[in-house]
Amino acid sequence: MHTFHHPDFTAARFADVPDARFVPAPADGVLPDGFFTTTNLPTYVRVAGQWRLPAEPRMDAALVLDPAGDLWAREGRRVRAGDRVAVGRAEDGSEGIFVHAAVFAGDVDGDDEFQFMTSEVSREKPIDYGQMARLLVDERERGGYVVWVAGPAMVHSRARADMTWFVRHGFVSAFLAGNAVAVHDIEASIYGTTLGMTERGQASAGGHGLHMRAINRVRAAGSIAAAVREGTVTDGIMHAIVEQGVPFVLCGSIRDDGPLPEVLTDAVAAQDAMRAHTTRATMAVLVATALHAIATGNMLPAFVMEDRATGRPTSRPRGTSPADWPALHELPTICVDSSEFVVSKLKDRGTHQAFGVVTNAQDFLHILRLYVERELDARVATTATRTAAEAARA
Repeated sequence: MHTFHHPDFTAARFADVPDARFVPAPADGVLPDGFFTTTNLPTYVRVAGQWRLPAEPRMDAALVLDPAGDLWAREGRRVRAGDRVAVGRAEDGSEGIFVHAAVFAGDVDGDDEFQFMTSEVSREKPIDYGQMARLLVDERERGGYVVWVAGPAMVHSRARADMTWFVRHGFVSAFLAGNAVAVHDIEASIYGTTLGMTERGQASAGGHGLHMRAINRVRAAGSIAAAVREGTVTDGIMHAIVEQGVPFVLCGSIRDDGPLPEVLTDAVAAQDAMRAHTTRATMAVLVATALHAIATGNMLPAFVMEDRATGRPTSRPRGTSPADWPALHELPTICVDSSEFVVSKLKDRGTHQAFGVVTNAQDFLHILRLYVERELDARVATTATRTAAEAARA
């Protein structure tokens, strides 16, 4: 895992910089002229002579200093009349705001060869499944928050069983998707088909309407969770998510059938629901979805903040001196798609840290599962060997 260095604000270049300037928002949801627009990189704001990091960092937001003196990255729609909003366009500190772009120019510690930040997108690049497996196991062991974002190809490509395995074994902290993912997964549970196709790719009689019948069964039950409890849905991704208590967000679109009861059809409400998880994310895995991957990427910072006192991830940094600042390291973001275009688009939209895996969802999840199982076995063996050695020394 790569750790970023904070800037040296004792350097001469920062000696005479002013405090950031804050101007009241003129109306609810309206930012003052010249407001500063955030990126997903570590950003430091000078307030009352001290450099500070904003809470809940993300790109495409404003910097707001609340009445309690706390600094936030907030979407324009969440700003209220009178809120103090940072203004300025310079990112070099000359206006009291410094964007630490050097974290993507070699300013990192760590000796892993696998670097998300420097990876170009190509189907010709080798895929380091071993390193991805180690990252996932590490996140589970340290209590990290791994956000998975999925598209319906995950179900169509028969990756359903492997995704279910990841859920049941504690590698999924939150699951973000659209109506179609849940519908097709539930159709597979009830009827054994996805969009009327069997797992062998053969059309079934009346299959074109089976997804609608699946939706109707869930709506009759009242919710996905209720359909699981009453035995209508007996296996699959959503079944495992409900049984394991994994939070999920299903976002609607204009083309949705039904939709399922839990689907959020208000786009702003859906974004807020997703944001509740991206602010906690310590790793993200985006599989076979262009729109949801880009949406999630826009809400993710490129880095994770960890409280130095507790060692736990935090989205609300405290302290105004470098000794109190949280430790920073990259937020591993894996984007999987059969097309290079999707991964390139995600990086072009500003998700610099995204590592592209150009392959289909079925192969990715199945191979990754095998490597994770191998990693788990290796750690058990290492622990057993260490225990035996300690017992022999005793």
